[in-house]
Amino acid sequence: MQIDESLIPKCSDMQPPPRDNLTVQDAVKFLAMVAEMLKKKNRAYGNSAGDPVRIFSRLDAEAGLRVRIDDKLSRITRGAGSDDEDTIKDLVGYLALLWATINPTSKP
Repeated sequence: MQIDESLIPKCSDMQPPPRDNLTVQDAVKFLAMVAEMLKKKNRAYGNSAGDPVRIFSRLDAEAGLRVRIDDKLSRITRGAGSDDEDTIKDLVGYLALLWATINPTSKP
């Protein structure tokens, strides 16, 4: 999946929203941070979520993302990373990738 970087605002200097002042605007800033994280990971690892190499697993992209989401939710449920901002950003990122996999805007 190719990302059109012109659609995503630059947000490398944004900070997470304060807990006592969470508004829609703060949520938008958080989502922009997640988008920036997804772009960085896509540059670093390629399209591993949308087009996995399938060395050990034969799961398709959608099933693989669901497994990753389950793993993140398991860590949160067990208290490992429940307050960890990176775990939450990863979860939101995986959910966004799952949505994009289920609802592609362009067909290959």
